[in-house]
Amino acid sequence: MRQVMSKVFMVMSALCFAMPAFAQGGTTGGTNWVAVAAGIAMAIASAGCGLGQGRAAAAANEGIARNPSASGAIQTALIIGLAFIESLAIYTLLIVFVKMK
Repeated sequence: MRQVMSKVFMVMSALCFAMPAFAQGGTTGGTNWVAVAAGIAMAIASAGCGLGQGRAAAAANEGIARNPSASGAIQTALIIGLAFIESLAIYTLLIVFVKMK
């Protein structure tokens, strides 16, 4: 499965890089590349936050399952960690709004 997904992503990236090579020129309107880059940055940040929050919650659940008496300390550390992870998406969103103006 991993090899298949790797090949799919390689083909998708090749298609993304081939598109500007075959584009027609001559128009001055063009694409707002700042908006495109901001959208890609927000997508990457959101995906990273989702993966990080999922792993943090899974690790906290596993820790509580192994040692139920430490659930208070684990829950506190989890909430602080989730706040730091979520701040990445908020900072990225802030940068997107600043760059778009």
